[in-house]
Amino acid sequence: MKVTGFTFIRNAVKFDYPVVEAIKSILPLCDDFVVAVGNSDDDTEQVIQSIDKQKVKIIKTVWDDSPEMKRGGKVFASETNKAFMAVPDDSDWAFYIQGDEIVHEKYLDAIRDSMLKWKDDDRVDGLLFRYLHFYGSYDYVGISQRWYRREIRIIRNNKSIYSYRDAQGFRKDDNQKLNVKPVDAYVYHYGWVKKPEVMMNKIRNASSFYEDIKWIQEAGKGKDEFEYSSIDALKLFDGTHPAIMADHIRRKNWNFEHDISFNRLPLKYRGKIFLKKYLGINTFYENFRII
Repeated sequence: MKVTGFTFIRNAVKFDYPVVEAIKSILPLCDDFVVAVGNSDDDTEQVIQSIDKQKVKIIKTVWDDSPEMKRGGKVFASETNKAFMAVPDDSDWAFYIQGDEIVHEKYLDAIRDSMLKWKDDDRVDGLLFRYLHFYGSYDYVGISQRWYRREIRIIRNNKSIYSYRDAQGFRKDDNQKLNVKPVDAYVYHYGWVKKPEVMMNKIRNASSFYEDIKWIQEAGKGKDEFEYSSIDALKLFDGTHPAIMADHIRRKNWNFEHDISFNRLPLKYRGKIFLKKYLGINTFYENFRII
């Protein structure tokens, strides 16, 4: 079995993306790794080069900033596709990771076992992961409907598969959902754990790649720091972080606390949870088909 990792990144240093940790977290499962490094204003390319010169291959890209690519953040899918198309033909699986996602080392064996189990089953287009979305600090996890619960992160090396919308998931052929098998593993998403001024700069930058998502555009106006207190509902994280994130966590130099007794879960969302938990009826949006 051959596995190739792939991702895209731009201005990782400037916006404090833990992309080195992201790549290293799944590198033990990968025979090689493709990174599409976009036109950056910092040392992103040098940082990626320092990871593993034997395994990691860089392809240099220029992001398309045309109005068409700003509809729904299409440029992120485009950059993902550039990396995926560079995955060698002899790879069985392509393991996708974004620059702020980390896989805990405790899940590596289960992931490897799942790839081996389904490698020769052509019905299976990909493998599905659960998510923990950290917010504000490394102590809180988002629990409301704004956070996606599961996503595909391993796909069969079939070039009819492509990144969907703004690179959150994948589709194939003529807009078909992928047939997937769940993996007993979580992806730890740290995209909302940054120093408040760095988070604001990241949001301002992200807003330049969307022309039709108002909350992103509004969040970046007239403020120097991101207001983490505006969140609706969190829970305390009682597990352990991936070992590879230890240095990132030690360098945290801001405070964020949230009183979970003030959580505000919308009635509609609570209804969805009730239907799924007690009646087995799933009304959540899912960009995949579990088989």
